Amino acid sequence: MATKLEKVPVVVIGMGWAGGIVSAELTKAGINVVGLERGKDRTTADYTMVHDELRYQHRTELMQDLSKETITYRNTIEGKALPMRYYGTFIVGDGVGGAGSHWNGQTYRFLPYDFEIRSQTIERYGKGKIPEWMTLQDWGITYDEMEPYYDKFEKMAGISGEEVPELWGPRKNPYPTGPLVKTPLMKTFEEAAKSLGYKPFVMPAANLSENYTNPDGIARGACQYCAYCENFGCEYGAKGDPAVTVIPVAKQTGKLDLRTHANVLEITSSGGKATGVIYVDMLTGERFEQPADVVVVASYVFNNTRLLLNSNLGTPYNPRTGRGTIGKNYCYQVTGGTTQLFFEDRQFNLYGGAGALGIEIAEWMGDNFDHSDVNFIHGAGIRSTQYGDRPIAVNRVPKGTPNWGLEFKKQSIKYANANFPVKTQGASMPHRENYLDLDPEFKDAWGYPLLRMTFEYTDNDREMVKFMAQKTREIGEKIGADIIETAEEQGNFSVNKDTNTHNTGGVIMGADRETSALNTYLQMWEVENVFVVGASAFPHNSCFNPTGTLGALSYRAAEGIQQYIKNGGGLLV
Repeated sequence: MATKLEKVPVVVIGMGWAGGIVSAELTKAGINVVGLERGKDRTTADYTMVHDELRYQHRTELMQDLSKETITYRNTIEGKALPMRYYGTFIVGDGVGGAGSHWNGQTYRFLPYDFEIRSQTIERYGKGKIPEWMTLQDWGITYDEMEPYYDKFEKMAGISGEEVPELWGPRKNPYPTGPLVKTPLMKTFEEAAKSLGYKPFVMPAANLSENYTNPDGIARGACQYCAYCENFGCEYGAKGDPAVTVIPVAKQTGKLDLRTHANVLEITSSGGKATGVIYVDMLTGERFEQPADVVVVASYVFNNTRLLLNSNLGTPYNPRTGRGTIGKNYCYQVTGGTTQLFFEDRQFNLYGGAGALGIEIAEWMGDNFDHSDVNFIHGAGIRSTQYGDRPIAVNRVPKGTPNWGLEFKKQSIKYANANFPVKTQGASMPHRENYLDLDPEFKDAWGYPLLRMTFEYTDNDREMVKFMAQKTREIGEKIGADIIETAEEQGNFSVNKDTNTHNTGGVIMGADRETSALNTYLQMWEVENVFVVGASAFPHNSCFNPTGTLGALSYRAAEGIQQYIKNGGGLLV
């Protein structure tokens, strides 16, 4: 039995970027919020001396405990799904800040093309360009409508960057701070790219290039290029992190009741509306029922979908009929086509870096090039990054090197600072059989079904990788190296192979309630007092890191929640 608590206006599930932004905006407006986070609270003091690669990167100190809750995975709808027992291709944050604490800080806007991708693709190439299996749809909102929310997120988080206006959407204001430093590696990429006619730019970063105070009065110091961003918290506060930006603002209002170690198991409902949540205290095992007028689901992509399915909210997606929306359009990201360079007599300072330190070209992103003669839509950014190579995780060696033993050690040392990546990060288009549902067999530590992922790379992905491999090879050859190796084919997907952690979809937004779960304020069509905030709302994944768009949508959702509290009913799309 759960102890029933006093009703509150708003309960927010998850205190990462989405939950933190919503909580800050609502509490600044005078609305009382209960924030539930299954992990512990964190500040910069908790990150002091965290340059422990073994503890944080390999033993996943900041991540969800997979022995208590995980996902199951299969490649096809005919296959049997098995639990993910250890982290590989993606990681799920745990604690105040969520993935916003352990992320790298790469912060992009999606292209205008992304938000109207189906209609613009048909307008330019005809309906035949979209395969029958691709459940592609517009987002119900345009880039111009999103621009003010992007601007607000960038100013709050202190994004450092430079712009390529002719290849990106227009912006009303420049980035709050200038770009990060340009290292010798980045200058080498820049020189080669420019010689081929490209316009390279320094990647936009939530790693501050200079000291910065945001509109809420939060002051943060500049990045130290220590190389401990991804999987680590930033003890300097230089990395944009909800634990050092929006959540302190919400706390200062006195309107946020933050409850940590509170794992939400289900959303309660009656008469077509949510009535609150059931959560368990992770320290004592005691269960509580928290009634609320509005429920904001703002946890990670997987848990947003799983909570709705386990709570019987919304209509589950059926891949055989195409009906239903909860679990639909799960997308990942495509990173094949990389060219790796090795040098015998040239070195770079690869030991230093930052999570968003890098340089990129935009010419092959989105619909920036003519797709008439290629068998795919959308595209990829081509980049060279300098995160800072840590000694356990990073041992780049030429093909044919043994993966252990004396020769492996010798080559690892030889090429530690004598290698150069020319990488891609490509868009992921939805497939009718790539989706999320509840596993019929496996349950978590509290007896609730685990989320089951069904996913495989698509024909669109594989064709795009072949194309991008030619482009990275061209840049690699222009740079020149003693060894040039290109990954020309996209292999099969595996949860145990590390590529990136950019999961999207499952509770998607749109203008049509028959094909989407949410309107453009991220309010559920079927349950009007539930708002589902996060990258789960993306109908597809672009070639960019999702956090900037997630943040922008969170600000829009906060506006919608305030309108709903004031007026009730379904909001306009």
